[in-house]
Amino acid sequence: MAIHPTAIVDPKARIASDVEIGAYSIVGPNVSIDSGTWIGPHVVIEGHTSIGKNNRVFQFCSLGAAPQDKKYAGEPTRLEIGDNNTIREFCTFNVGTAQDVGVTRLGNDNWVMAYVHMAHDCQVGNHTIFANNATLAGHVHVGDWVILGGFTSVHQFTVIGEHAMTAFSSAVAQDVPPFVMAAGNRAKPAGINAEGLKRRGFSPEAIRAVKNAYKAIYRQGLSYEDARARIEDEATRVPELAPFTRFFALSERGIIR
Repeated sequence: MAIHPTAIVDPKARIASDVEIGAYSIVGPNVSIDSGTWIGPHVVIEGHTSIGKNNRVFQFCSLGAAPQDKKYAGEPTRLEIGDNNTIREFCTFNVGTAQDVGVTRLGNDNWVMAYVHMAHDCQVGNHTIFANNATLAGHVHVGDWVILGGFTSVHQFTVIGEHAMTAFSSAVAQDVPPFVMAAGNRAKPAGINAEGLKRRGFSPEAIRAVKNAYKAIYRQGLSYEDARARIEDEATRVPELAPFTRFFALSERGIIR
């Protein structure tokens, strides 16, 4: 374990033997940090926070602070960070609240750039990219492989489906279906992220099925319920459409139009 002599680490914290903690960082008593993780200088990690393996947390981050929620009354809620994440400068991730599942989660293999805010009870999957100053309000769900452009703002309780992408300065006030590119204030659909799907190994047939699903939602004059039924039926034959099924089960705010 390499802890800088100016760092303050509570003796009750559970720190793996090879963790590095930089100068002037502070680690609280209810924190656990697993093997291979590097914590830079001037980082504050508090609350009931667990950080997995092989993460890199850069300077001036605040992880595990109390939620910005006036209903919070000090309940022992949590922040859980998985493995292999990069969290750049000045990011702020809060613990959850008793009004939701009580846990804010960041999965594995995520690339989180500077000044990103993840509010209480957010659930973020794997392989996401959040560009500088992306901001999630409370209770937001973000699926795997999502890319949020810089200065994207996401309204509370919003769901962003897997493989979706937002342009810079997007204001997302309703749910974004999987694979959809969104742009503007308020964010509107702008096609599917076909190039990203090619890079991730989606076959031409699978991409065609995703395009057809997009058309069912946005181009063919179907009601949301009819489009959903058509896509869920097609997903029984095309496994790559499974993200739509998961999205429909979570979505409650209505989708971007």
